[in-house]
Order: sequence, then C-alpha cells, then structure tokens
Amino acid sequence: MITERIVPPVLVANEAREWLGTPYIHRGSLKGVGCDCLGLLRGLYRIFYGAEPMRLPFYAPEWAEVSDRDTLLAAARHYLVERSGNEPECGDILLFRWRAECPCKHIGIMSGPDRFIHAYEAVGTVESALVPTWKNRIAARFAFPETQKHQGEAGEWQP
Repeated sequence: MITERIVPPVLVANEAREWLGTPYIHRGSLKGVGCDCLGLLRGLYRIFYGAEPMRLPFYAPEWAEVSDRDTLLAAARHYLVERSGNEPECGDILLFRWRAECPCKHIGIMSGPDRFIHAYEAVGTVESALVPTWKNRIAARFAFPETQKHQGEAGEWQP
C-alpha cells in the first residue's frame, strides 16, 4: 500500500506552538499580530510552502451558518492529505463541526496527547485540552503533504 508522504507531525506541532498568544483577529493570518482558526492554518501553510494555495475572499464570521456547502472540508480534501482512523495524532489538522448537520466551522492542530492549538474568538491562539466536548465534534483529520498539492492554481475559496 502506497501512502502519501507528509510534513513531519512534530514539525507541524512545533510551528503551531510558535503562534500561541497570537490575538484573535477575524481573517487575520500573521503570527504574533492576529489570526482566526483558518488564519492559523494559512500561516502554517505559508511556512511549509512559501505561499497560500489560493486567494481568500472576504468571509463573515457566520459564513458556515448561511451556507449549506461544506466548503472548508472540500478545500482541506483538495490541498491536504486526509488521515484515516478516529484517533487524532500529533500534527493532525482537525476540522470541527458544531452539529452533525452543519458544515465544518473550526480548525485546530493536534499538539500532543489530548491537546490541540487553535485560534478562538475572544481568547486568541491557545493550547486546549481535547476534552470530549471538542473530540466529539471532530469531523475530519488531515496532514500537510510533504510537497504542495495543486501548485500554481488560481482558484478562489468560496464560502
């Protein structure tokens, strides 16, 4: 069985730790300046590949509530490596749903056993325990591919 090579999980977790304390700013993606959960992922993506894979249009904080499309999940499947199994591992990119029938709305990075890093409104970028309330909302797990997928595409994410 051939499996796709990924960025070393410890490297992903260590890079995510560098963002701890970054204030929460909707649509932000700059370490130490401000980011939201997608901005944290975008910032890590730039660290690993030098540039983001697509232009990001304006999105409102409630973008997932007004759409029936699972845009975040579709984009993750396009640009990242989907992981199998149910147990999150260090370095995994976690996508969360608030309810089973809703699109994915939140992103975190597994940083260790039962811990993850995420940018959370009114709190900033923090490391939290992956308690059952969070764990039960995981919709999918991904990893950064060793080499960038779909390089040079001029697509635009449409929330």
